[in-house]
Formats: sequence, C-alpha cells, structure tokens
Amino acid sequence: MSIYLDNAATTPLCPEAKDAMIAALELYGNPSSTHSEGRKAKALVERVRKDIAAALNCLPAEVIFTSGGTEADNWALQSSVDVLGAIKLYHSELEHHAVTHMVEALAHHIEAVAIPFDAYGDHDLDWLEAQLAADRQAGRKPLVSLMHANNEIGNLADLDRLSKITRDHGALLHSDTVQTMAHLKLDFAATPLEFAACSAHKFHGPKGIGFAYIKQGTGVQPFIRGGAQERGHRAGTENVVGIAGLGAAFATAMAKLDEDAAHMTDVKTYAIERLRAAFPHVRFNGRSGDLNRSLFTVLNFYVPELHEGGMLNFQLDLQGFCVSGGSACSSGAVGGSHVLGGLKSPGGTRISFSRMTTRADIDAFVHALQSLPKLD
Repeated sequence: MSIYLDNAATTPLCPEAKDAMIAALELYGNPSSTHSEGRKAKALVERVRKDIAAALNCLPAEVIFTSGGTEADNWALQSSVDVLGAIKLYHSELEHHAVTHMVEALAHHIEAVAIPFDAYGDHDLDWLEAQLAADRQAGRKPLVSLMHANNEIGNLADLDRLSKITRDHGALLHSDTVQTMAHLKLDFAATPLEFAACSAHKFHGPKGIGFAYIKQGTGVQPFIRGGAQERGHRAGTENVVGIAGLGAAFATAMAKLDEDAAHMTDVKTYAIERLRAAFPHVRFNGRSGDLNRSLFTVLNFYVPELHEGGMLNFQLDLQGFCVSGGSACSSGAVGGSHVLGGLKSPGGTRISFSRMTTRADIDAFVHALQSLPKLD
C-alpha cells in the first residue's frame, strides 16, 4: 500500500465530489439547449458558478469554467498582450510552465522582464514597484504575472501588495492561484486583480476542470472560439459532470478551510521537526521550511547524504512513497526542476499534504529515509 505525499501535483477525489459527479451523470441535456433537460444541466452549472463567486466575493459573470489552470493562465497572458494592449510583461522565472512557456511564446512581440528574486525565491517587489512607476510615467501599459504560491517550494507572494502597486500604477495583474484556491481565503473585491486561475484537482476535485477568474470590464476575447457557451467567453459544451465535481469539492474545501489549514499546518510542522531530528544537515528549499512565508501544503527538502546521486525519489517510489522532485508537469523532462535550478539548489524532494495526510504518514516516510543507504 502506498503513502501519498504528492498533493501539490493532484489530490484524491473526495467523496462529496464523487457523489456529485455520479448524480450529474443523469443530467444528459446540453446546457445550451432550451428544453427541460438542457435547463436542468444549465441550472447545475449556474448554481456552481454562483457559489464560487459568492466565496470569492466576485460576480458570477467573472467565473468562467475552463479545462483547468493551464488554460486559464494561457488565456490571461495571451489576451493581455493580443487584446488588452499590454506591451511589457513582468513575470517570474520560477513560475509554473503554464506561465513560463506562454511568456516564451509571447516574447517575440512583447518586452518580457523577469522580476529579480533572492536565494530563497522571494521576489523583489520594491524593484517591481519602481519599474511600474517608470512605465506609468512613460505611458507604457504593463502586465504583472506572479503566482500566489509556488507549486514546488511553497513561497507565498504578497498578493495584497501586488494588487495595490498594480492598481497604483495602472498595470494589469494576473496570479496563478492554482495552489491556493480553496486552501486560503481569497477575496477579489478586497484584493482586486484582473486574472486568476483554478484547477479542481488541487482540492480533491476531478481533473480536467477548473475556472478562470476574469474581472468584469477587462475586455478579453474568447481564447477558444466556436459557440456562445460560458456567456460568450469560452466556446465548447460545458463539462457538466466535471463542474458538478468541482462545485462539490470547492464547497467542501471552503466549509473545512480553517480546519484543514490547521491540520495541514500541524502535519507540515511535524514533518519539519522529524526531518531535522533525523538529518541534522537537512536544508529546506525556498521558504518551504518557514511556516509564516510558505503555503502549509508544500515542503521541499534536501539531505546531502541522501540526495547526492539523484536516486532518492526513485528509491522512495520503490518503497511505496509517492513524492515529487518538482512539478509533476515536468517530471519526465530532462534537466530537473527549473525552480530548484533557479535557486541554485543541488536538488530536493517535494512532499505535499492534504486533509488526508497524517502524522503516521510522516513517521513512516522519515523511517524509510533513515533506512536508505547513505553516501559517505
């Protein structure tokens, strides 16, 4: 039996989402159809949209269902450049590839500028603010894209400050909130931004469904063209079963928000303590070992006597532990994690937690690490 410690990659489907999806299988009507069966499906889609909007303190029209976070991220960046007239893009080299690869695709006709970061992966927002002030004085319209929590090292960006400095200087703001959505309280009225992204499978919902938050009045055009679904914003017949699962998982996560946060914080604290006791030379990549500056779901550690040689994660897999060396989206890629590379870390293992993770899982994991052969 495996012990699952890779929840930043994906989470197990919760019972509430599974039940909602099974029930939604009976709703075979197309939500765009005006007959009774279509209206039943449409009612479910709109109920989920309204519930999400209420939780995020935004308008239902600002929640647009997508295939997941990658589509939402791509849509925000490309629309900002092609439709909204952004001529400069401030980004991070530590972002998920859903952002970094889109930046690369846009770089041939926009000025893309990487925001500096330090050895811990913290970005220099003072530098960014000075750049935005200069852009405003010069009449340039920039876009800032910075993820709320890094998926590999857990670093939290100051979204409130980002919102303020982009408002003050007339810049667009996009944040990849995939890791924080339904884990942290987000209020898009109190913390305004133009774009955010969500993937249901990060909070015990199904894969292949998520949503884009797009502030009303922004003026974006559809990223996927065809029919007039999603109020004309995103073509393609809605994934009713996926939306049902997303809605149930989101509602469950929001109802358990404080309870789950306390539980995962306890598990992460315990993991840090156990790793430090077992391996005095352990290092935590980024801010992942700082409970005040990183998300409680992610811990990325490096133990020299275990990681040198590059076989640790493979050995753990053979013993039934599901962990990651970085982002699961690039786990088969040659060259390793671009995030750890950017921090000049020699390597690391990411363990990540959910409401289902226990202290006993951590005990078993550390015991397995201790049983592995050490390098001299």
